[in-house]
Amino acid sequence: MLRCNAVRIPVALYAFALAVRAVLFGVHPDAAYPDSYYYVEVARALHAGHGFNIDFIWSFVDVGGRIPAQPTLPIPSNAHWMPLASIVQLPTIWLLGPTPLASAIPFMLIGALAVPMTWLLAREIGAGDRIALAAAIAVAVPAAAAIYMAQPDSFSLYQPLGTAALWLTARGLKGHRRSFALAGLMVGLATLARNDGVLLGAAAALAFAWDRWRAWRSNGGRTPQIPWRYAFACLGLFLVVMAPWYVRQLAVFGSLSPSSSSGRILFIRTYEQMNGVTGETSLGSFLGQGIGPLLTSRLLGLVSAIQIFAVIACSIVLAPFILVGCWARRRSVDFGPFFAYAGLLFAASGLVFAVHVPYGTFLHSAVALIPFSFIAGLEGVVIVVTWIARHRRGWQEDRAARLFLVAAVGTVVLNAGVFAFLAGRSWDVDRGLRLTAGHQLDLRGAPRTDLLLSADPAGLEYFTGHGGVVTPNDSIDVIRQVAADYGVRWMVLERNHIVTPLAPILESKPRPDWIGAPIFEEPYTGGATGDPEVDAAPALAIYPICTAPGDTRCATGATP
Repeated sequence: MLRCNAVRIPVALYAFALAVRAVLFGVHPDAAYPDSYYYVEVARALHAGHGFNIDFIWSFVDVGGRIPAQPTLPIPSNAHWMPLASIVQLPTIWLLGPTPLASAIPFMLIGALAVPMTWLLAREIGAGDRIALAAAIAVAVPAAAAIYMAQPDSFSLYQPLGTAALWLTARGLKGHRRSFALAGLMVGLATLARNDGVLLGAAAALAFAWDRWRAWRSNGGRTPQIPWRYAFACLGLFLVVMAPWYVRQLAVFGSLSPSSSSGRILFIRTYEQMNGVTGETSLGSFLGQGIGPLLTSRLLGLVSAIQIFAVIACSIVLAPFILVGCWARRRSVDFGPFFAYAGLLFAASGLVFAVHVPYGTFLHSAVALIPFSFIAGLEGVVIVVTWIARHRRGWQEDRAARLFLVAAVGTVVLNAGVFAFLAGRSWDVDRGLRLTAGHQLDLRGAPRTDLLLSADPAGLEYFTGHGGVVTPNDSIDVIRQVAADYGVRWMVLERNHIVTPLAPILESKPRPDWIGAPIFEEPYTGGATGDPEVDAAPALAIYPICTAPGDTRCATGATP
């Protein structure tokens, strides 16, 4: 009977997780934000035989953080984002064609693995059957992070891979040497999904160092659990996965991390600078901001990371119980690699990527913390409830523990539902506007070779089929230079996604002569701000761009 349950329960949990992700896909079946648009468009380019090349610039960090000396499209892809989220889409795109379902299926299938994995992990580390089941259900519907689990993005890849890497590393510390070697494979795959996967590798390295230090401190009374050959095997498996990609990056870009080489990732002081092409982004300018602003930005990055983890990943109610459970597990070898990775991730978020934290960088990597966190949190619930029951008459420990575990998981699930509803509505608005933009361009006979200037070129290509260039957060003159250099024909402005220099154009204020009268405007139906000019601005507008000699579409009274 026990052996049957060991099979039936993981299978049932996987089916449940898959069903949840199918429902989330139904809430919004398309890609929904720049990351997921990008991964889908790269996958479709691969499927079409174009290789790792794309005909849009989502951010100028992809081309060195500046306007290139020889601006051109298409460009090599993945100067910033890793390729695994695009590669896994290829089999289903080959079978079903370049459809939203084809892109989503691999992420639903792979991401759902984290749920039975959580159950197996919890049982192996002695959390008990009840907590194992509750934690697995919570991971199936992980609070506000749930809606992202059906997106063609790295979330659903990084969570099971990161969890597996931490679990296998912990098993290595308990004498399962092959597990430690296999952790290198998981770290490699996680890094192929996200650059932050190297932090998982750092956690494994710390675990190996701690194992050696513990043996040394015992003065010969303890043998290291991880021999050197298994440590080298761990590193070797990581390199087996990553070496081909690193070779490609060096051959194409001359750097293992091309987007970081310009400084527009690491040395920006505000996120707006990432979307620009001017301004100094060197180490000197970064340090030159002064110790006060520098420390403030680092502290705010760390605080943002803590808030995101507590609110989005842990449904805030579970956060204090996670602290209790982690304290109870503070000496646990099973949780050691988890603690190491969590410390490294929060430290990197505060010290290195502080300005990027509120924009998704942290959450993408924090999903690997969720299975361990939920196990610790639900153990914390039982610890707290048991303590209270012992000090209150009429409370039965076992019954109270069951009740509060159900309540904790129910809160996580409720949070997932509310956030999925709100996010789905917002994503639907963007989808509707961009489909409208594509329809209007088709009505004007704009060929698919016409490039668009917009705040989200990947999203516009996903819905309209037009490549394009991002509007840099710089002066109007710089934006014009970008449009002229790349031969852009149209500009699409969206009220909810617009750089500051172009806001007056959307508000119908005077515009330069190279921007024509709007050929289409979609009225805004949201709430009023109290500013008549802002309230009158449309939700979306399409303008002809005339920088090429002889282009008369922008002339006064001309018909676009």
